[in-house]
Amino acid sequence: MPALSESDAPETGGSAEPEAIKAIPLRRPGRWIAAIVVVTLLGLFVYGAATNPAFAWDVYGQYLFDRRISSAAWVTIQLTVLSMALAVVLGVVLAVMRLSPNPVLRTSAWVYLWIFRGTPVYVQLVFWGLFSSIYKTLDLGIPFVHQFAHIELQGLEAAFLFAIIGLGLNEAAYMAEIVRAGVSSVSEGQTEASTALGMSWSQTMRRTVLPQAMRVIIPPTGNELISMLKTTSLVTAIPFSLELYGRARDISGANFQPIPLLLVAATWYLAITSVLMVGQFYLERHYSRGVSRTLTARQLEALADAQGKPVTIMPAPDTLPDTPGGERR
Repeated sequence: MPALSESDAPETGGSAEPEAIKAIPLRRPGRWIAAIVVVTLLGLFVYGAATNPAFAWDVYGQYLFDRRISSAAWVTIQLTVLSMALAVVLGVVLAVMRLSPNPVLRTSAWVYLWIFRGTPVYVQLVFWGLFSSIYKTLDLGIPFVHQFAHIELQGLEAAFLFAIIGLGLNEAAYMAEIVRAGVSSVSEGQTEASTALGMSWSQTMRRTVLPQAMRVIIPPTGNELISMLKTTSLVTAIPFSLELYGRARDISGANFQPIPLLLVAATWYLAITSVLMVGQFYLERHYSRGVSRTLTARQLEALADAQGKPVTIMPAPDTLPDTPGGERR
């Protein structure tokens, strides 16, 4: 066995740094094959759609930014926001009733959830469309004593209002379970600690329970908001046809071009949904701060600046900026 020379002997000094390891990336041929297959299928689909005369792309471009379509999109947004606001408020009330020790309130909330979650939303909207036929008049006041107001419902044109009520009452049943799950996810120790610090019940809910419960409440609430946007297309059951799908259907009934008008409505739904998804992402990131012990890129940079040390952040390829997963070197 040949002897090692002094130049070949390993260095044992404490100040010497080890030689950098040359890492060779692992080859993954399966990824390339899958990418080629997906891109090929996507290209064939795009080519087929572009050359198919049934799509009538000229009609699609003509009505994509039509004033009637954009106005209907704004009505759809109004329906979504107002119905979701009603659902959130009523859902919080129902969640509190479900968590209440009062058996009457708890049972009433359970019956509400049972009815509105157990029947299709389309059927409920049909009933709201027939509300003026079921109840022709509405009297407000003290029963058998004094009447404050008398409203004739049969000739009332309030399809937009009935659409908001129908969508909001149905969604409230789901929001109640979301809020209840979020509040229940906070450990009792948090409430006990807040009580020991002298906080009242409202202060405990506002400063301790709800900020932690929001991490559980926000993601499904964002999903429900996006779902509500698409559910507004069912208000034609009332009937109410001034929203996006109803207006596109009315126009297609006049020009006998249903396919391009459906593509126009789908494009607007997709655009609004994309904006909502971006807002949901940043809202989730805001309320998820402090959940993970892994430092984000900004936190690592702030820590390095405080210690006066240089730092290089190497984010993982599949993560978004400022998300956990960066490597500090």
